[in-house]
Amino acid sequence: MTTTDPSPAATTARSSLRAARERFLSGRPLPPDVPEEVVAAWRRARFFGVPHDLAEPAACPPLPAESPLLGAARPVLDRVAPALDAGGSLLVLTDERLRVLWKAGSAPGAGVCADLSEQQVGNNSAALALRARSRAEVHGPEHFLDRWQDVSAVSVPVLGPESGQVLGTLTVASRLSAAGRPHPQAALAEATAAAVETELRARAGRGERVLLEAYVRAARGQHRAVAALDGRNRLISDAAQRLLTPEVLAVLERTAAGARDTDVTDVSDFAELPEGAGCTARVTPVRLDGRTIGIVAALEPLDDPAPPVPASSPPVALTGSSVPWRHAVGHAVELARSREPLLLTGERGTGKSALARELFGPDPVKVADAARDPGLGQALPAWHPGDPLLLRHAERLAQPGVAALNSLLDQHPDTRLLVTYTPGAPVGPCLQRLLDKLSARSVTLPPLRERTEDIRELLPALAPRPAPGQPPLTWTLDALRALQRYPWPGNVTELAHVVRALAEQRRTTGPVRRAELPDAVREGPAARPLSPMEHAERSAILEALRRHGGNKARAAAALGIGRATLYRKLRGYRR
Repeated sequence: MTTTDPSPAATTARSSLRAARERFLSGRPLPPDVPEEVVAAWRRARFFGVPHDLAEPAACPPLPAESPLLGAARPVLDRVAPALDAGGSLLVLTDERLRVLWKAGSAPGAGVCADLSEQQVGNNSAALALRARSRAEVHGPEHFLDRWQDVSAVSVPVLGPESGQVLGTLTVASRLSAAGRPHPQAALAEATAAAVETELRARAGRGERVLLEAYVRAARGQHRAVAALDGRNRLISDAAQRLLTPEVLAVLERTAAGARDTDVTDVSDFAELPEGAGCTARVTPVRLDGRTIGIVAALEPLDDPAPPVPASSPPVALTGSSVPWRHAVGHAVELARSREPLLLTGERGTGKSALARELFGPDPVKVADAARDPGLGQALPAWHPGDPLLLRHAERLAQPGVAALNSLLDQHPDTRLLVTYTPGAPVGPCLQRLLDKLSARSVTLPPLRERTEDIRELLPALAPRPAPGQPPLTWTLDALRALQRYPWPGNVTELAHVVRALAEQRRTTGPVRRAELPDAVREGPAARPLSPMEHAERSAILEALRRHGGNKARAAAALGIGRATLYRKLRGYRR
């Protein structure tokens, strides 16, 4: 392990942070100089019910013996592992849910848990890297767990070659770094992650070529109904497009995803299609290097098809096939089967209330909104015991509202209660105790930036119904890429506003082009965090460029600055 001379400033800061952590754990007030992001991470760990003296977290479900990420990473990791200092560094690979897939080496005190999510172990560099999509470090007392107080760790996300989605994280942990940031092994972590991404890119390109060749062989002409899928890519002939309903396509997608990266050669001849599908599907596996990478489905219409049933889109609250979203929704559905209270948490606009209404089903629901009624003095008196209750914006509850809700839970423990909560602002001790009580049955909905592959499915669900005779809203590939790159701080709610505004205000026909998107979405996020002043400057420049059709000279003149200054500012936002 690389070593550096101790930094007196870093040593002093760590000692101060250790003392602050002890005060936090004992419930005493914190000094004002503790970084807010560290305090927020400790609070999340307490909210999730993580014990600071955790010896060993709950065991994860068994992982598959192999995965696309691990298969691509193993040759790289096997080359790097011998270079780890004996007993000095630990190298860890996780998947997109922060489950540990591979580890090598060792570091004093850096015992690896099977699951590095914040819900299991609190603040750690892998969870931060996954959330920020960039390199992240956590040192010593910044961790929540006692066992990692003398550990420094740096993590880098591993991105998919085509989608740009986070497939996992690569972490190097070592004894607490005396010099502070950057971590001495940061370069090793970044180089290893880059090598894994290179290997993924090479494998992805080869797999796509094999899938394309299998599709061409099966199609053998324009009139055959053939679809080739690998869980990420779709190749569908025109004839198959006419037969495929959303339900049939969903079955084929699940078949492809289930067969991918297995060594089975006997995929069922016929997919189990839903009743009334109007066709059959003969499924053949596509294999590469002894493993199944996808499927080819040959579709045949039934001789006497059932009368067509208008296809209905799933509710927006359930729309999405990404792993983080399906995992969260599946967990919520499972927990909602019992009558015990359920807590849905997540950033604003992630769909907590909409999902809650879907979980209640068709039953009439009493809605209490703490944003409008913090004391619940209006909502609870109108509620009838035994009726389902949805409490929105629990973070806005005042102390009388907390007391009233606690009383309701004590007097009517069998009430079907769903609570939505948006973490962020500090909460009082009474509300914190209530949240701690509910946290045993909680589900955190992922932000849209962590499931951008769902945007394609959300767009038609969010668009208003077109007027009779008008085509539905469609999107150019360039516009879709801009939508997927934008971080969506307002999540699905913000995306819905953009889609509806375009549907109602645009006067042109054809697919939505990138130039029609709002400035912030069209230009994409800045490459680095910006100060409030820089945010204001950037917004003004983008608006001026929009008004002047992208002409930088005219935009600079309208802003009263030189063209060179405008160029310099635009370059600065991209650094």
